[in-house]
Amino acid sequence: MLVKLKNYLFWIAAVVAIVSDQITKYWVVQFFELGESIPIWDGVFHFTFVENTGAAFSLFSENGGWLRWLSLIVSLGLMLLAILGPKMTRLEQLGFGCILGGALGNGLDRFASGAVVDFLDFRLINFPIFNLAGVFINIGILCLLLAAINEPPAKPSGPKA
Repeated sequence: MLVKLKNYLFWIAAVVAIVSDQITKYWVVQFFELGESIPIWDGVFHFTFVENTGAAFSLFSENGGWLRWLSLIVSLGLMLLAILGPKMTRLEQLGFGCILGGALGNGLDRFASGAVVDFLDFRLINFPIFNLAGVFINIGILCLLLAAINEPPAKPSGPKA
């Protein structure tokens, strides 16, 4: 018996996000020393292995242990939304799925070692070092913004006067 999965793009996006995030982090941990940096485009983009105990831009790095629980709660909430909530639009499914994959990717790091592996280093704009989980979270937010903009206007209820 084949069961039709509701919001299937949500689950696909989440799996793609978490698998690609974890594979790239594994690669960095296996082949880089902590603090090592390899220029891909010198002065513009480097792979630089750092560990971040905080959130985005190292916020809360002094006291970020609670972030592991936040990522778990967000992840569980998103999964419940996909299972129990309404059928989502494709953009909503992709958006929430990408956010779930990113939250789980960084959450796994926080539970396993207390820190997130970051390695994408855009030096041209002096941007904080980040990872694919962060990329997927931002893609997810963009998808949700586009879904909100593209949502058709609500039809008025009741009789016309």
